[in-house]
Amino acid sequence: MLEVLTGSGLAASAGLNAYIPLLVMGLLARYTDAIALPGGWQWLGNGWVMAILAVLLVVELVADKVPVVDHVNDVVQTVVRPTAGGLAFGAGAGSETVTVTDPGEFVSTHQWVPVLVGVLIALGVHLLKSAARPVINAATAGVGAPVASTAEDATSVIVSLAAILLPVLVLVFLVGLVFFVAWFLRRRADRRRDRRAARQGHLRS
Repeated sequence: MLEVLTGSGLAASAGLNAYIPLLVMGLLARYTDAIALPGGWQWLGNGWVMAILAVLLVVELVADKVPVVDHVNDVVQTVVRPTAGGLAFGAGAGSETVTVTDPGEFVSTHQWVPVLVGVLIALGVHLLKSAARPVINAATAGVGAPVASTAEDATSVIVSLAAILLPVLVLVFLVGLVFFVAWFLRRRADRRRDRRAARQGHLRS
């Protein structure tokens, strides 16, 4: 169960920012004892890999905070974030952490399954983020873009750390995400209904 929570948290984090969970895993694996990456994933702790991830992260942090540019970035990230989510889930679920001491059973067979699960989780979070951002930009005339982006980045960092150090907290995030999805869908349906009613009223007049 903890392996699933660790992988799910890292994949969800990648849906918000592709590079944060990968960089968090690499840094913790290289400089602490908090996580021991499995054999096939130790490249995440390589200095050059982390340097490249850091550069890509800086580009992402800047691009995601500029209205219009953030939309273009989200289109590009439709491929990148799910891919990072698959990598994050596969590496995280197969790692030995402070709470997971025997992850081998989870990934010993069908090793492609954790990667696929991670792709789907990250893709779902990414699509939600991409759908919510235009609404935020329109409602705030673009002012909300950097605020929302900063909140997403902070959430990605917190969830990544929680997934490795205290994966039970990932449940809180996932439950919160479900409530947010329900609220967002209801809000969007209300906005569409209001626009439809306004158009009908204009036609009558």
